[in-house]
Amino acid sequence: MLKRPYLVMAAGGTGGHMFPAQALAEVLLRRGWRVKLSTDARGARYVGGFPHSVEVEQVASSTFARGGLAAKAGVPFRIAGGVLSMALRMRKDRPDAVVGFGGYPSIPALSAATLLRIPRMIHEQNGVLGRVNQVFAKRVQVMACGTWPTDLPEGVEGVHVGNPVRLAVRERAGAGYIQPGDYPMSMLVIGGSQGARILSDVVPPAIAALPLDMLRNLRVSHQARDEDGARVAQYYDENGVYADVQPFFHDVPARMSEAQLVISRSGASSVADISVIGRPSILVPYAAATGDHQMANARALVEAGAAIRIPEAKLTIETLTDAILAVLTNPQGAAQMAQAALSVSRPDAAEDLAALVEQLAGIERAAD
Repeated sequence: MLKRPYLVMAAGGTGGHMFPAQALAEVLLRRGWRVKLSTDARGARYVGGFPHSVEVEQVASSTFARGGLAAKAGVPFRIAGGVLSMALRMRKDRPDAVVGFGGYPSIPALSAATLLRIPRMIHEQNGVLGRVNQVFAKRVQVMACGTWPTDLPEGVEGVHVGNPVRLAVRERAGAGYIQPGDYPMSMLVIGGSQGARILSDVVPPAIAALPLDMLRNLRVSHQARDEDGARVAQYYDENGVYADVQPFFHDVPARMSEAQLVISRSGASSVADISVIGRPSILVPYAAATGDHQMANARALVEAGAAIRIPEAKLTIETLTDAILAVLTNPQGAAQMAQAALSVSRPDAAEDLAALVEQLAGIERAAD
Protein backbone atom coordinates (compact mmCIF):
# COMPACT_ATOMS: atom_id res chain seq x y z
CA MET A 1 0.00 0.00 0.00
CA LEU A 2 1.40 3.37 -1.02
CA LYS A 3 2.10 5.83 1.79
CA ARG A 4 -0.12 8.91 1.62
CA PRO A 5 1.82 12.17 1.31
CA TYR A 6 1.77 14.06 4.60
CA LEU A 7 1.60 17.83 5.20
CA VAL A 8 1.99 19.77 8.42
CA MET A 9 0.39 23.23 8.37
CA ALA A 10 1.25 25.75 11.07
CA ALA A 11 -0.92 28.80 11.66
CA GLY A 12 -1.56 31.45 14.30
CA GLY A 13 -4.89 31.99 15.98
CA THR A 14 -6.67 34.48 13.70
CA GLY A 15 -9.02 33.96 10.79
CA GLY A 16 -6.48 35.63 8.52
CA HIS A 17 -4.06 32.74 9.10
CA MET A 18 -6.54 29.92 9.63
CA PHE A 19 -8.92 30.36 6.69
CA PRO A 20 -6.19 29.97 4.01
CA ALA A 21 -4.92 26.93 5.90
CA GLN A 22 -8.43 25.47 5.88
CA ALA A 23 -8.72 26.10 2.13
CA LEU A 24 -5.41 24.35 1.43
CA ALA A 25 -6.42 21.40 3.61
CA GLU A 26 -9.70 21.00 1.71
CA VAL A 27 -7.85 20.72 -1.61
CA LEU A 28 -5.04 18.43 -0.47
CA LEU A 29 -7.40 16.04 1.29
CA ARG A 30 -9.24 15.61 -2.00
CA ARG A 31 -5.88 14.87 -3.61
CA GLY A 32 -5.21 12.05 -1.15
CA TRP A 33 -2.94 13.84 1.31
CA ARG A 34 -2.89 13.39 5.04
CA VAL A 35 -3.00 16.82 6.71
CA LYS A 36 -2.14 17.98 10.23
CA LEU A 37 -2.71 21.47 11.64
CA SER A 38 -0.36 22.80 14.31
CA THR A 39 -1.72 25.79 16.23
CA ASP A 40 -2.35 27.13 19.72
CA ALA A 41 -5.44 27.50 21.89
CA ARG A 42 -6.57 30.63 20.02
CA GLY A 43 -6.29 28.87 16.69
CA ALA A 44 -8.22 25.88 18.00
CA ARG A 45 -11.32 28.11 18.10
CA TYR A 46 -11.35 28.12 14.29
CA VAL A 47 -11.01 24.40 13.64
CA GLY A 48 -14.76 23.79 13.63
CA GLY A 49 -14.86 24.68 9.94
CA PHE A 50 -11.96 22.39 9.01
CA PRO A 51 -12.64 18.97 7.48
CA HIS A 52 -12.92 16.37 10.23
CA SER A 53 -10.05 14.33 8.81
CA VAL A 54 -7.54 17.13 9.50
CA GLU A 55 -5.48 16.18 12.55
CA VAL A 56 -5.18 19.07 15.00
CA GLU A 57 -2.46 19.45 17.59
CA GLN A 58 -1.82 22.33 19.95
CA VAL A 59 1.77 23.37 20.49
CA ALA A 60 3.55 25.46 23.08
CA SER A 61 4.32 28.88 21.68
CA SER A 62 4.14 32.43 22.91
CA THR A 63 4.48 36.07 21.95
CA PHE A 64 6.44 39.00 23.32
CA ALA A 65 3.48 41.26 22.60
CA ARG A 66 1.41 40.31 25.66
CA GLY A 67 1.99 39.93 29.39
CA GLY A 68 4.30 41.48 31.93
CA LEU A 69 8.05 41.21 32.32
CA ALA A 70 7.89 37.77 33.92
CA ALA A 71 5.72 36.44 31.11
CA LYS A 72 8.01 37.93 28.47
CA ALA A 73 11.08 36.44 30.15
CA GLY A 74 9.54 32.99 29.84
CA VAL A 75 8.72 33.31 26.14
CA PRO A 76 12.04 31.93 24.76
CA PHE A 77 11.75 28.86 26.99
CA ARG A 78 8.16 28.15 25.94
CA ILE A 79 9.08 28.54 22.29
CA ALA A 80 12.16 26.32 22.70
CA GLY A 81 10.00 23.68 24.37
CA GLY A 82 7.55 23.83 21.51
CA VAL A 83 10.33 23.51 18.93
CA LEU A 84 11.86 20.50 20.71
CA SER A 85 8.49 18.79 21.05
CA MET A 86 7.68 19.39 17.37
CA ALA A 87 11.11 18.15 16.23
CA LEU A 88 10.62 14.90 18.14
CA ARG A 89 7.20 14.40 16.58
CA MET A 90 8.51 15.11 13.09
CA ARG A 91 11.40 12.67 13.50
CA LYS A 92 8.92 9.97 14.45
CA ASP A 93 6.34 10.92 11.80
CA ARG A 94 8.20 12.83 9.10
CA PRO A 95 6.07 15.10 6.89
CA ASP A 96 6.71 15.50 3.18
CA ALA A 97 6.31 19.27 3.52
CA VAL A 98 5.60 21.97 6.11
CA VAL A 99 3.70 25.15 5.34
CA GLY A 100 3.60 28.12 7.72
CA PHE A 101 0.81 30.68 7.48
CA GLY A 102 2.17 33.16 10.01
CA GLY A 103 1.66 33.92 13.68
CA TYR A 104 3.73 32.82 16.67
CA PRO A 105 2.24 29.30 16.74
CA SER A 106 3.96 28.62 13.40
CA ILE A 107 7.42 29.01 14.98
CA PRO A 108 7.75 25.45 16.38
CA ALA A 109 6.81 23.69 13.13
CA LEU A 110 8.93 25.90 10.86
CA SER A 111 11.89 25.74 13.26
CA ALA A 112 11.69 21.95 13.55
CA ALA A 113 11.38 21.59 9.77
CA THR A 114 14.45 23.79 9.34
CA LEU A 115 16.47 21.70 11.80
CA LEU A 116 15.39 18.44 10.15
CA ARG A 117 15.76 19.82 6.60
CA ILE A 118 12.17 19.07 5.68
CA PRO A 119 10.88 20.94 2.59
CA ARG A 120 9.09 24.05 3.82
CA MET A 121 7.11 27.00 2.57
CA ILE A 122 5.50 30.16 3.88
CA HIS A 123 2.22 31.62 2.70
CA GLU A 124 1.98 35.33 3.54
CA GLN A 125 -1.56 36.67 3.27
CA ASN A 126 -0.80 40.38 3.55
CA GLY A 127 1.10 42.90 1.47
CA VAL A 128 3.64 43.27 4.30
CA LEU A 129 5.29 40.27 5.96
CA GLY A 130 4.24 39.47 9.51
CA ARG A 131 6.96 39.33 12.16
CA VAL A 132 7.33 35.55 12.19
CA ASN A 133 7.35 35.29 8.41
CA GLN A 134 10.05 37.97 8.28
CA VAL A 135 12.24 35.72 10.44
CA PHE A 136 11.72 32.62 8.31
CA ALA A 137 11.55 34.23 4.84
CA LYS A 138 15.15 33.30 4.02
CA ARG A 139 14.88 29.87 5.64
CA VAL A 140 12.21 28.37 3.40
CA GLN A 141 12.34 27.10 -0.18
CA VAL A 142 9.15 28.85 -1.35
CA MET A 143 7.54 32.17 -0.39
CA ALA A 144 3.93 32.16 -1.59
CA CYS A 145 2.19 35.55 -1.56
CA GLY A 146 -1.49 36.25 -1.18
CA THR A 147 -1.37 40.01 -1.88
CA TRP A 148 0.61 41.39 -4.79
CA PRO A 149 2.98 43.07 -4.69
CA THR A 150 4.25 41.92 -1.30
CA ASP A 151 7.08 43.79 0.41
CA LEU A 152 9.75 41.06 0.70
CA PRO A 153 13.27 41.06 2.18
CA GLU A 154 16.12 41.59 -0.27
CA GLY A 155 17.04 38.36 -2.01
CA VAL A 156 13.67 36.69 -1.40
CA GLU A 157 11.47 36.06 -4.42
CA GLY A 158 7.76 35.54 -4.02
CA VAL A 159 5.26 33.50 -5.99
CA HIS A 160 1.89 35.21 -6.35
CA VAL A 161 -0.85 32.62 -5.74
CA GLY A 162 -3.45 34.84 -4.08
CA ASN A 163 -5.21 34.12 -0.81
CA PRO A 164 -6.95 30.74 -0.73
CA VAL A 165 -10.62 30.92 0.20
CA ARG A 166 -12.67 28.22 1.88
CA LEU A 167 -14.87 25.87 -0.10
CA ALA A 168 -17.97 27.69 1.18
CA VAL A 169 -16.64 30.85 -0.49
CA ARG A 170 -15.56 29.11 -3.71
CA GLU A 171 -19.04 27.63 -4.04
CA ARG A 172 -20.39 31.21 -4.21
CA ALA A 173 -17.71 32.58 -6.53
CA GLY A 174 -19.25 35.16 -8.85
CA ALA A 175 -22.71 34.75 -7.29
CA GLY A 176 -25.28 36.87 -9.09
CA TYR A 177 -25.47 40.41 -7.72
CA ILE A 178 -28.84 42.11 -7.18
CA GLN A 179 -28.47 45.84 -7.60
CA PRO A 180 -29.67 48.11 -4.79
CA GLY A 181 -33.22 49.40 -5.23
CA ASP A 182 -36.59 50.01 -3.62
CA TYR A 183 -36.90 46.49 -2.23
CA PRO A 184 -35.33 44.49 0.64
CA MET A 185 -31.55 44.88 0.70
CA SER A 186 -28.82 43.35 2.85
CA MET A 187 -25.65 44.82 4.30
CA LEU A 188 -22.84 42.83 5.93
CA VAL A 189 -20.54 44.43 8.52
CA ILE A 190 -17.47 42.40 9.50
CA GLY A 191 -14.64 43.67 11.65
CA GLY A 192 -12.18 40.83 11.98
CA SER A 193 -10.69 39.55 15.22
CA GLN A 194 -8.91 42.83 16.03
CA GLY A 195 -9.91 46.46 16.03
CA ALA A 196 -13.63 45.95 15.44
CA ARG A 197 -14.71 48.42 18.12
CA ILE A 198 -14.52 51.49 15.89
CA LEU A 199 -16.90 49.82 13.44
CA SER A 200 -19.30 49.14 16.30
CA ASP A 201 -19.05 52.80 17.29
CA VAL A 202 -19.45 54.37 13.84
CA VAL A 203 -21.39 51.98 11.61
CA PRO A 204 -24.73 51.87 13.53
CA PRO A 205 -25.23 55.67 13.67
CA ALA A 206 -24.03 56.00 10.06
CA ILE A 207 -26.68 53.51 8.96
CA ALA A 208 -29.33 55.12 11.18
CA ALA A 209 -28.65 58.44 9.40
CA LEU A 210 -29.74 57.01 6.04
CA PRO A 211 -33.06 58.18 4.53
CA LEU A 212 -36.10 56.48 6.08
CA ASP A 213 -37.29 55.05 2.76
CA MET A 214 -33.93 53.26 2.46
CA LEU A 215 -33.85 52.12 6.08
CA ARG A 216 -37.19 50.36 5.83
CA ASN A 217 -35.70 48.09 3.14
CA LEU A 218 -32.40 47.42 4.90
CA ARG A 219 -31.37 44.26 6.74
CA VAL A 220 -28.01 44.45 8.51
CA SER A 221 -25.74 41.59 9.63
CA HIS A 222 -23.20 43.11 12.02
CA GLN A 223 -20.33 41.11 13.49
CA ALA A 224 -19.37 42.73 16.81
CA ARG A 225 -17.14 41.63 19.65
CA ASP A 226 -18.82 40.12 22.71
CA GLU A 227 -18.32 43.25 24.81
CA ASP A 228 -19.92 45.45 22.14
CA GLY A 229 -22.75 43.24 20.95
CA ALA A 230 -25.48 44.24 23.38
CA ARG A 231 -25.09 48.00 22.92
CA VAL A 232 -24.82 47.67 19.14
CA ALA A 233 -28.00 45.59 18.97
CA GLN A 234 -29.78 48.03 21.28
CA TYR A 235 -28.76 51.02 19.14
CA TYR A 236 -30.06 49.43 15.97
CA ASP A 237 -33.31 48.47 17.69
CA GLU A 238 -33.88 51.94 19.16
CA ASN A 239 -33.34 53.51 15.74
CA GLY A 240 -35.65 51.20 13.86
CA VAL A 241 -32.94 49.30 11.97
CA TYR A 242 -33.47 45.57 11.49
CA ALA A 243 -30.13 44.02 12.47
CA ASP A 244 -28.70 40.63 13.38
CA VAL A 245 -25.74 41.27 15.70
CA GLN A 246 -23.45 38.35 16.59
CA PRO A 247 -19.83 37.96 17.72
CA PHE A 248 -19.12 35.52 14.89
CA PHE A 249 -21.07 34.52 11.80
CA HIS A 250 -20.46 30.92 10.75
CA ASP A 251 -22.20 31.61 7.45
CA VAL A 252 -20.32 34.71 6.26
CA PRO A 253 -20.09 33.43 2.65
CA ALA A 254 -23.89 33.04 2.46
CA ARG A 255 -24.53 36.45 4.01
CA MET A 256 -21.96 38.08 1.76
CA SER A 257 -23.46 36.57 -1.38
CA GLU A 258 -26.85 38.03 -0.40
CA ALA A 259 -25.48 41.50 0.42
CA GLN A 260 -25.75 44.63 -1.71
CA LEU A 261 -22.84 46.14 0.25
CA VAL A 262 -20.08 44.91 2.58
CA ILE A 263 -18.45 47.14 5.21
CA SER A 264 -15.26 45.56 6.45
CA ARG A 265 -11.74 45.85 7.72
CA SER A 266 -9.30 45.00 4.94
CA GLY A 267 -7.87 41.84 6.44
CA ALA A 268 -6.45 39.55 3.77
CA SER A 269 -9.14 36.87 4.09
CA SER A 270 -11.98 39.39 4.08
CA VAL A 271 -10.60 41.05 0.95
CA ALA A 272 -10.21 37.66 -0.74
CA ASP A 273 -13.79 36.64 0.11
CA ILE A 274 -15.18 39.97 -1.13
CA SER A 275 -13.33 39.69 -4.43
CA VAL A 276 -14.14 36.03 -5.10
CA ILE A 277 -17.87 36.44 -4.37
CA GLY A 278 -17.83 39.86 -6.05
CA ARG A 279 -19.41 42.53 -3.87
CA PRO A 280 -19.11 46.33 -3.55
CA SER A 281 -17.35 47.21 -0.33
CA ILE A 282 -16.37 50.01 1.99
CA LEU A 283 -13.01 49.13 3.53
CA VAL A 284 -11.61 50.62 6.73
CA PRO A 285 -7.99 49.44 7.12
CA TYR A 286 -6.96 48.66 10.69
CA ALA A 287 -4.55 51.51 11.51
CA ALA A 288 -2.54 49.50 14.05
CA ALA A 289 -1.86 46.60 11.66
CA THR A 290 1.82 45.68 11.40
CA GLY A 291 3.47 47.71 8.65
CA ASP A 292 0.06 49.19 7.79
CA HIS A 293 -0.53 46.00 5.82
CA GLN A 294 -4.31 46.38 5.70
CA MET A 295 -3.88 49.54 3.61
CA ALA A 296 -1.83 47.47 1.16
CA ASN A 297 -4.41 44.66 1.22
CA ALA A 298 -7.14 47.05 0.09
CA ARG A 299 -5.14 48.47 -2.83
CA ALA A 300 -6.24 46.08 -5.58
CA LEU A 301 -9.96 46.46 -4.88
CA VAL A 302 -9.70 50.23 -4.58
CA GLU A 303 -7.64 50.65 -7.75
CA ALA A 304 -10.08 48.41 -9.65
CA GLY A 305 -12.99 50.63 -8.58
CA ALA A 306 -14.53 47.85 -6.52
CA ALA A 307 -14.18 49.44 -3.08
CA ILE A 308 -14.28 52.75 -1.24
CA ARG A 309 -11.38 52.97 1.21
CA ILE A 310 -11.78 55.17 4.30
CA PRO A 311 -8.65 55.51 6.46
CA GLU A 312 -9.44 55.00 10.14
CA ALA A 313 -8.39 58.58 10.94
CA LYS A 314 -11.05 59.87 8.54
CA LEU A 315 -13.83 57.49 9.56
CA THR A 316 -16.75 59.54 10.88
CA ILE A 317 -20.48 59.00 10.91
CA GLU A 318 -20.86 61.56 8.11
CA THR A 319 -18.13 60.14 5.83
CA LEU A 320 -19.45 56.62 6.23
CA THR A 321 -23.08 57.64 5.60
CA ASP A 322 -21.97 59.43 2.44
CA ALA A 323 -20.03 56.37 1.27
CA ILE A 324 -23.02 54.06 1.90
CA LEU A 325 -25.30 56.41 -0.04
CA ALA A 326 -22.80 56.57 -2.91
CA VAL A 327 -23.22 52.81 -3.39
CA LEU A 328 -26.88 52.20 -2.53
CA THR A 329 -28.25 55.15 -4.55
CA ASN A 330 -26.32 54.19 -7.69
CA PRO A 331 -27.54 50.74 -8.81
CA GLN A 332 -25.52 50.66 -12.02
CA GLY A 333 -22.38 51.86 -10.24
CA ALA A 334 -22.85 49.21 -7.53
CA ALA A 335 -23.13 46.50 -10.19
CA GLN A 336 -19.94 47.79 -11.81
CA MET A 337 -18.18 47.63 -8.41
CA ALA A 338 -19.27 44.00 -8.04
CA GLN A 339 -17.83 43.14 -11.46
CA ALA A 340 -14.65 45.05 -10.66
CA ALA A 341 -14.20 42.97 -7.49
CA LEU A 342 -14.42 39.79 -9.54
CA SER A 343 -11.81 41.14 -11.96
CA VAL A 344 -9.09 41.07 -9.27
CA SER A 345 -10.15 37.80 -7.62
CA ARG A 346 -8.14 34.59 -7.61
CA PRO A 347 -10.72 31.86 -6.94
CA ASP A 348 -8.20 29.12 -7.78
CA ALA A 349 -5.64 30.26 -5.20
CA ALA A 350 -6.12 27.14 -3.06
CA GLU A 351 -5.51 24.88 -6.07
CA ASP A 352 -2.43 26.89 -7.05
CA LEU A 353 -1.03 26.75 -3.52
CA ALA A 354 -1.66 22.99 -3.38
CA ALA A 355 0.28 22.60 -6.63
CA LEU A 356 3.22 24.47 -5.06
CA VAL A 357 3.09 22.15 -2.04
CA GLU A 358 3.20 19.07 -4.26
CA GLN A 359 6.06 20.54 -6.27
CA LEU A 360 7.91 21.33 -3.04
CA ALA A 361 7.42 17.76 -1.82
CA GLY A 362 8.57 16.34 -5.16
CA ILE A 363 5.23 14.72 -5.88
CA GLU A 364 4.09 14.44 -9.46
CA ARG A 365 0.35 14.60 -9.94
CA ALA A 366 -1.38 12.92 -12.82
CA ALA A 367 -3.32 15.24 -15.13
CA ASP A 368 -7.02 15.54 -14.39
